[in-house]
Amino acid sequence: MRAFTYERAGRAEEAAAAVANRPDAKFISGGTNLLDLMKLDIERPAHLVDISRLPLDRIEETVEGGLRIGAQVRNSDLAAEPRVRSQYPMLSQALLAGASGQIRNKASTAGNLLQRTRCFYFYDRNMPCNKREPGSGCAALQGFNRMHAVLGASEACIAVHPSDMAVAMAGLDARIETLSPGGEARTIPIGDLHRLPGATPDVETALGHGEMITAVTLPPPPPGRQLYRKVRDRASYAFALVSVAAIVEKSGDRIRSARIAMGGVAAKPWRATAAEQTLAGSVASDGAFTEAAEAALAEAVGHGDNDFKIPLAKRTVRHTLAAAAN
Repeated sequence: MRAFTYERAGRAEEAAAAVANRPDAKFISGGTNLLDLMKLDIERPAHLVDISRLPLDRIEETVEGGLRIGAQVRNSDLAAEPRVRSQYPMLSQALLAGASGQIRNKASTAGNLLQRTRCFYFYDRNMPCNKREPGSGCAALQGFNRMHAVLGASEACIAVHPSDMAVAMAGLDARIETLSPGGEARTIPIGDLHRLPGATPDVETALGHGEMITAVTLPPPPPGRQLYRKVRDRASYAFALVSVAAIVEKSGDRIRSARIAMGGVAAKPWRATAAEQTLAGSVASDGAFTEAAEAALAEAVGHGDNDFKIPLAKRTVRHTLAAAAN
């Protein structure tokens, strides 16, 4: 592990400025991802700014009737929060489907959103990876790519984003609050936070250097039933092959509205807007759910070992919608 310096920030503005003043500085909170990457010599920050003790660990109701979740709220606390469990159950379900109890006790809300891919080529410094070393190539394209993206990928990168929580938040239309080094605050729709790889897979988010997430705001609870379903190789402590967050609102036997977000299929939580439009106004039926699943994966492209993800994702979308519509 390379040597680094360390400081503990007393205020959010100080933390943002401390990172912005050094191009080789990074924030650290729970450290559940960053420390692993430093030990493997993938991340090489020379200075760490500890934000774990900033007063950003509260969950508060907003005047609109939603929830404001501080950036330092631990995953385990967020999953157990009564208002989250009753009003945003798929967020609680997604959090409990991720990692292990010990990691959830350390991982923060902001850190979960900003965790990096678990692509094994990204973690192997002997292999080319455009996300780790721009211009070196993507070993996953012609390599073993069972866990990789089928939507939104490019010739430069087919890695996927690993978060469960972010998928549920995408379905809930969360908004990300940030603080810039100059003290300016801004709000980013979660769909705009993560970037697709394109030609620059090393640029993973819309955040500037030193810009810090301070909170995530959820709008008032949406009508309808919420459900999160994760398909993985084992029952715990495994990243998703495919996951689906769905909200289905019905009026009689017809679907008034639906929201569908998918994980394990792209470099960001994937909002299946075409499938949502397909469902609106249709009769809740196997045929409608099958049509929506086809629309959700209409642009999917496999890369060999991950071809199975496309029919798997369709089945997962279909079954999750059917369960949410009951």
